Amino acid sequence: MSPFFVMSLLFGLTFGQTASLCAPSEYIIHVEKRECAYCLAINTTICAGFCMTRDSNGKKLLLKSALSQNVCTYKEMLYQTALIPGCPHHIIPYYSYPVAVSCKCGKCNTDYSDCVHEKVRTNYCTKPQKLCNM
Repeated sequence: MSPFFVMSLLFGLTFGQTASLCAPSEYIIHVEKRECAYCLAINTTICAGFCMTRDSNGKKLLLKSALSQNVCTYKEMLYQTALIPGCPHHIIPYYSYPVAVSCKCGKCNTDYSDCVHEKVRTNYCTKPQKLCNM
C-alpha cells in the first residue's frame, strides 16, 4: 500500500465523524385536529443526513461499543407553538413542535426522536390547508 493511501485512510477514520452530513434541514409538518376546519402546514427544521456507522458483520471480533450505529439526531432544539385556525371555542387550538437548532451523530433517544428505520407516510392534510411560517 502506498503511504498516501494509508494516510488518507487514517485521516478518514479519525475525522469521518466531523465530516458527516448531519445538519438541520427544512421540513414541513402537517397538523390537523378532527374538530378544527383547517390543516396547518408548519415550516420547521429537523435533523437529517448521513452519519458514519460501522459494519456489524464482524461483531464477534469487535467490542460492543464499536458496534453502535449512529443516527443524525438533535444536539440542541427548542419548541415553538402554532395556532391551528378554525377551531371551535371548546377545543384547544395550539400545537407545539420541535425546531432543530443544531444536530449531531449519536445514539437515537426515543424521548424526543422517532427512531424507526422506515418512514410512515402520514404527513399530509385531509382538510383545507393554511401555511404557517415560523
